[in-house]
Amino acid sequence: MIELTNRQARQFLLLKHGLLGEYQFAGKEGVLDFVRQVGCIQYDPIDVCGKNAELVLQSRIKGFTKNMLDELLYKDRLLIDYPDKNLAIIPLEDWPYFERYRQAARQHAKRYPGMEELTEQVRVHIHNHGALSSDDLQLDGNFSWQSAIHWSSGNNTSRSVLEQMYSTGELIIHHKKGTRKYYDIAEKYIPPNLLNAPEPLMAELDHHKWRVLRRIGAVGLLWNRASDAWLNIWGLKAVQRNEVFRQLLDEARIVAIAVEQLKDTLYCRAEDLPLIEAVLQNPNPKFRCELIAPLDNLIWDRKLISELFGFDYTWEIYTPAIKRKFGYYVLPLLYGESLIGRAEIIAERKTGTLVVKNIWYENGIQPTKQLRTAMNHCFQRFAFFNGCGTISEVEI
Repeated sequence: MIELTNRQARQFLLLKHGLLGEYQFAGKEGVLDFVRQVGCIQYDPIDVCGKNAELVLQSRIKGFTKNMLDELLYKDRLLIDYPDKNLAIIPLEDWPYFERYRQAARQHAKRYPGMEELTEQVRVHIHNHGALSSDDLQLDGNFSWQSAIHWSSGNNTSRSVLEQMYSTGELIIHHKKGTRKYYDIAEKYIPPNLLNAPEPLMAELDHHKWRVLRRIGAVGLLWNRASDAWLNIWGLKAVQRNEVFRQLLDEARIVAIAVEQLKDTLYCRAEDLPLIEAVLQNPNPKFRCELIAPLDNLIWDRKLISELFGFDYTWEIYTPAIKRKFGYYVLPLLYGESLIGRAEIIAERKTGTLVVKNIWYENGIQPTKQLRTAMNHCFQRFAFFNGCGTISEVEI
């Protein structure tokens, strides 16, 4: 077992995510490299100052623009929208590993009489007119539909049929306009060797091992306990998770990490050991200031972040306004090796202004001249990322 100080554990996580020192990822190729490294990034359509997936990338990718992600998804087709940890963006090459979920969605369709007839209407419409959204085709039907593979549901027949066909893998998201999704036939865009590939890991245990290893890589360090980091891995209860960890350890695919004053053992992937070696050499990396996405991979396990960083974060977007401690859409603020506070930022696109509405510092954080300079650089980059030419900010 490897022993780390709290600081070394934090350094490892931040280096793993490309959030400490010089930028490790740059440009569109850097976006692809990062997504492949973490397996998936969560998608959320809310856009106050960038959508969640874009916010994840802007903090790590030098020169990132929103267009880079759109091109990788909808032009290059090297990334694809598909549920993983909830709604997500994954590398296209991982498509076969989710075949069991698509098969479950195909079986699920049998619960809805008339679904096949409605599905055929969609096929014909797309064949004749191309990619469509739920507003482009009004289907007759009356049923309440619930997705088999994520939380989408509703009574809108057209939307339900499109979502069902998306769940089975017959359709993919062709592009988005704002929050509206346009669908097209998957076989037009996914190579046959991926589209028609059989399930690579037939045994549930092997599938669980693949997904747990992937989630450990997505966060960097995780423990063998209940965690939001395991969301949407079907059938992964404590018994199964214990066996997965036991086998991954036996196979030397993960490494146990003891962190000072932390009761639970943490684990990293074996291929990340060079980063462990790097932090054991007492690095003194260059500090950066970054705004972190609310559903960022780094903070998937909020309890772990609380233990390592002493930072408690709740995304208050679904909290009634009167009960919010901070604000509607508040981003953690990273400076160097610490999460030093949080900021509420709004991109007013009509006026081209980035509004820094409020900043809350953690206890003991003093806004020194050096910190203010780093934050100003961060906000300038963030304004550029949001297409804003001016910044209106509170006293920092």
